[in-house]
Formats: sequence, structure tokens, C-alpha cells
Amino acid sequence: MDLIIVESPSKAKTISRYLKGEYQVDASGGHIRDLPQKQLGVATDKNYEPRYVNSPGKEAIIKRLSDEAAHADRVYLATDPDREGEAISWHLQTVLGLPKDGRNRIEFNEISPKAVRHALEAPRTIDYNLVDAQQARRVLDRLVGYKLSPLLNDKIGNGLSAGRVQSVALRLVVEREREIQAFKPEEYWTITAELQDKEKKFSPFKATLEKYKGKKCKIGSKEQADAALAALAAGTYEVASVKKSVTKSHAPAPFTTSTLQQDASNKLGMTAPETMLMAQHLYEGIDIEGVGHVAFVTYIRTDSTRISSDAQAAAREHIAATYGEEYLPAKPNVYASKKGAQDAHEAIRPIDLSRTPEAVKKLLDKKHYNVYKLIYERFIASQMTEALYDSMQAEIANGDYTLKASGKALKFAGYTVVWQDAKSGEEEEGKGLLPPVKEGDALDCKGIKPEQKFTKPPVRYTDASLVKAMEDKGIGRPSTYATIISVLNKRKYVEKEGKYMKPTEVAYRITDMLVKYFPDVMDVGFTADMETKLDEIEDGGKDWHSVIAAFYPPFEQQLRHAKTDGDELTDVKCSKCGSPMVRKAGKYGTYLACSNYPACSNIVSEGETEVSDTPCPKCGAMMVVKTGRYGKFLACPNYPTCKSTLPFGEKAEAELAGVCPVCGKPTRKLRTKTGKFYYGCTGYPACDFRSWDEPTGEKCPKCGGALVKTARGNVKCANKECGYRVSNKKPPEQQA
Repeated sequence: MDLIIVESPSKAKTISRYLKGEYQVDASGGHIRDLPQKQLGVATDKNYEPRYVNSPGKEAIIKRLSDEAAHADRVYLATDPDREGEAISWHLQTVLGLPKDGRNRIEFNEISPKAVRHALEAPRTIDYNLVDAQQARRVLDRLVGYKLSPLLNDKIGNGLSAGRVQSVALRLVVEREREIQAFKPEEYWTITAELQDKEKKFSPFKATLEKYKGKKCKIGSKEQADAALAALAAGTYEVASVKKSVTKSHAPAPFTTSTLQQDASNKLGMTAPETMLMAQHLYEGIDIEGVGHVAFVTYIRTDSTRISSDAQAAAREHIAATYGEEYLPAKPNVYASKKGAQDAHEAIRPIDLSRTPEAVKKLLDKKHYNVYKLIYERFIASQMTEALYDSMQAEIANGDYTLKASGKALKFAGYTVVWQDAKSGEEEEGKGLLPPVKEGDALDCKGIKPEQKFTKPPVRYTDASLVKAMEDKGIGRPSTYATIISVLNKRKYVEKEGKYMKPTEVAYRITDMLVKYFPDVMDVGFTADMETKLDEIEDGGKDWHSVIAAFYPPFEQQLRHAKTDGDELTDVKCSKCGSPMVRKAGKYGTYLACSNYPACSNIVSEGETEVSDTPCPKCGAMMVVKTGRYGKFLACPNYPTCKSTLPFGEKAEAELAGVCPVCGKPTRKLRTKTGKFYYGCTGYPACDFRSWDEPTGEKCPKCGGALVKTARGNVKCANKECGYRVSNKKPPEQQA
């Protein structure tokens, strides 16, 4: 039997159901091989070759797939139809030992019986241009993330991360917030008159002051507004011109990944990661009771607006049957994809138009249903006729002032019977058609309303607007948008105020530092240009190693500068090798580091000359004061030979108390890192006696062990097996 390998178990169930047991279908669970988790994994000195390892936790899956592949008549690799999917197939081919030039790669844009069987009829070899484009992206992202994240942790704080695309997206959020903070509102006034024909035949309508002496006027103060009001009150209103027309509104293109995320945010209030999770389920297949796994939509990571001729024909047939021939354009609607779109697959659309939103409403939960309804209706609308509106504009003169009135009324609904665009901001007033006034008509003023307003600052980013900004600026690709937003939230670089993103304090520090030292990496244009280079690799016109080679040396130089900027050579000599120490700035303040690094990695606190009067409980050296993450503490100056530490301010708890029963020297009361007290001999390290209880200096008459005082003042043997005890209430001779 032939074996088909996909990424997702859900996808495997759907395909297995469609193929009715003719093929064995299994899932890899995503990548089975990747760069190592805790090492760079890129040979920067050997043409930037990546070192791949089997993914941790995938051992059982790899063994199972290897066994299945060994017994299969033929193996088909059916991962997603994009760069990452191609790379996953390549890794599967390598790990499973499949022929390098074997025709075992199949792909389909939708999970339907027809599409899967068609793909099985046309297997191909791995597209190594796609693989190389993905390798370049993976290596770039690893070099940037692996090198920048430790720098942020060293300079700013623990738990921080940077990314080639993620950090640029964060910069957009931070810069927008700074625009808002720097914004100074400007006053302006609007003046609206309510007008009506002299005979009162028609309803009143509103007109807004627009021009003064033929030029657009801006009223910036109450004084100017009062002057305009006085002039309008003294004059008369007359229709100066009327313009009537039929305007058209063209149907929107079917969804791409970006536009789906934007509309789901605007219409459904869903985050980008949440939208993509629902869409992924609809693509891979959802378990329907009594039916099994069913896939609902085509591949959901795409920047193409193209649809297949079969899908277009099915849409036109559905529109004619459901809405009538008048809603069907003479020629099918075709949409141009955005410049730079990969166009490898179709726009997002439903697989089967007979599965209308109404038909599947009871089969899906609310979120899956809402996303499916959005995709379905957008696709149907994209193939429908334009909406037509009767529009009318009138200019009304009053002395030197000109007012403007406009309105429109729906003439033919077209695609709007299915799809209404999401509205943002204030709804415009006066949408209805104006009354049929004519040029030269005199009008009565029923009232005039001045309104003071102020310009508003830019709006913070939402999931939808940030996705749109990334797409417009060429930052990232459809598969990365939701992940980027998820990371910004998860790392707490942004916080949500309603649906809006507000950068946290650490976001400013990260952005400022990266912009200062890595202007190229943080430049929007540079990031977009890198995406173009990745496209060129995919097209086969550029070697991926050369792209990394052009990027990394300047980046490495910037990294060295960022690490050493502000370093100051001092006269202090290293206690280990004698080299001069360098003053550096870290997240906890300044410190001294040996200039002979990496041969010598000695590091000491800047204020380490402050010596306490507390001896080290292990070696007896006088402990020094250091500053760490949680404030000051005492540390042994003989580190790393002796790693003893004590809480700062615990001098009294290290006073002499008790006598060592071994050598007769005094013992000290000390405390462990966990806060528990114990007693140690001052003769350490020659005598390493320790006890949880205060030693009396005497030995047990029964076993020779140490006698210690208990918390209640009794004396007992420290040897638990002995049991010797002396009560403080009875004379010793009465004790056994």
C-alpha cells in the first residue's frame, strides 16, 4: 500500500476519509528536523551551512514513519504548498532515506477528493529553490534572533527576545505611540446649515461650509466662526450648481491571509492568531458527527487573489441560481494580486459552494461558523456585479461663502446583497439622495450649527491595522503575521487597551537600543528588500548563501560595537591573570570584566572593594559585598574556588555560638541559601564540622558523637541512632 505523509493528524484524517482506505495516511506533526534548540547551528565560517538535527520529542514519530516508509510500495509527501511545506517534505525525504530525485512530492490547494486524487496523478520532485528560500529565511532568523536576544538580556533584562521581522513590527507600534504622545491637537470649526426649498415641497437637507471666495476655507478659532456665522445670517442662500451621476462600487477581491485577518478583526473582533487557528481547522478538516472529517476552505496562507476557473464557474452558477442573472457580470471578475505576491496558490475560498453558511451552522461552533461565513460570503461577493448608486452634489452660495451638500441612494444592490464593508470611524451623514433642487433655486435656512472640534492623534494599531501595515510595507509574509502579533503579546512587549496595542516600557528600550546599533535590521525598507531577495531565491535566480554572506559580516560588526560601546579600560588589574579590567554597563549597573576575554572570563562587581566583617563559613576569608538581581548579598572573594554566599545584613547571625566537639574551636551560627540555620567550625577548612543544633563541645558518653543543645535547652546526642539525651530538669546521673 502507498503511504501519504502530511503535517497535521487532522489533515491526515480528512484525506484518509476521502481516499476510502486505498492509501495509508500519516502525519509528521510539523517539522521533524530543525536547527538545534540551544546552539547557533549555523557555520558562519563555512559558507553559513546550517546543521540540522532531529527535533526533540519526535523520536517515536520518526521511527513510526520510517517503519511505514520501509514497508510502503510508494511514499508521497503531501505537506503544505508553500516554502515551509516544501522544506518539511525535504526533511522527511532526508530522514526517511527517500531518493533525492524521486517523484514523491504532491501538493494541493484544497483538501477535497478531486484535488487530492489529481495531485496523486502528478507527483514531482522536491523544488529545491523553494527549500533554499526557506533555508535562507530560517538561517537569517536564527542568526538575528540568536545573536540579538542575549544582547538584550545582558543590557536590558532577562527573558527578552528579538527577531528579524518581529522587532521591525514592534518598532511600528512604538513609533506610532510616540507620534500619539507628541501630537498637539489643533482647533477647527465646522458650520452646518439646515436648508429647505422656499415652497417647502421637499424635506430639509444639510450643507456644510466649504469655501470662502472660491478657495477652501479653514476656520481655526471661535472669532473666525462668529464672523462666518454673522456673514451667513446677513446673506441669502441660492443653489449655485447641481451635479448628478451614477457611481459604482466594485466588488472586493476574495480573501488573502492579510485581508481575512483584517476583516475578522473589524467585523468579528477576533485576534489574528485566533482567526488563523479557526481558518487552519477549516482548511485541515473538522470532525462532523455522523460524517467524519470534512475540509471547508482552501489553503489559508496566501497573498494571491487568483481563483481557479472551476471555482469561478461554480460561483457564477451559484449566483445566477440564488440571486438572478442581473447579479452576474458579463465577464468573470479577475483581480490583480498585490505587487510582490508569490501567487503560488489561490485566494482563500470555500471548497464546496453547496455547503452554505446556513447549511453548516448547526455543524460548526460559533467561531468556526463566523470565519467560514466570512470566507464564503466574501468569495461569492467577489464574483458579483457592481453596486450602483444615484449620487447628487449641490453647491449653495451665500455671498463670499460656498456650502456643499451631497447624498447618494442605492440604485442596484449588486454584490452588497451579500457583503457589506466594515465601517470604521464616524458614519458619514446625509447618505440619502438630496431633494431635486435646481441651479438658481432660493433656499430658506432653518438653522445653522457651529461646532468646535480638534484634530485627533493617529490611532493605535489593532491586529487588523498592524497586519495591513506589515503587508503594505512588505514586512514578513502571510504565514508570519499572526505569529508576530502572538509573540508581541506573549512577551508582553505590547498590552491591549480594548482592541488597541500599547507598547510596554520595555518595548521602548528594546526598540531604541536596536535602532541605535542595528539600523539596517530595524529598517522597514531593508526588511522588505530582504523579502524580495528571498523571492529571487525561490525563483532560482539567486544563491541563498550569497544573501546571508552579504548580510552577516556587517551585522556581526554592528553586534561587536553594541557589546563594547561605552566600555572603559581601567587601571584595575585582573586578580586571575593580571590583565587590565574593563568597566562595562549591564542590566544591574556597571561591572569590571577582564580584557583578556575569552582566555580569562573573570568578572567582578564595580563596588567589590567593599569588604564586610563577616568571614566566609567555608574558607574563612572575609566576604565582600556584591549586587545582583535581587539586591546586595555577601560572596566569598575566592570565587570560583569557593562559591559560598550569604544574605546581606546577616552579620549578627554569623556571630560565634557553640564549641566544636572535634577541635575545640568556636563555631558560628550561619544560614543556608534556603534560610535554614546551622553551625560551622571556625577552623574550616582544616575542620569541617557542621551541625543543625548548637554544639556544646562535649562528646556523647555512649557513642562518642557530638552533644548538642536543642531548642528547649535539653542536651542530646547528634547521632540519631544513639538516643542519648539529658533533660534540663533532671540531674545527669539520673539519665540512662
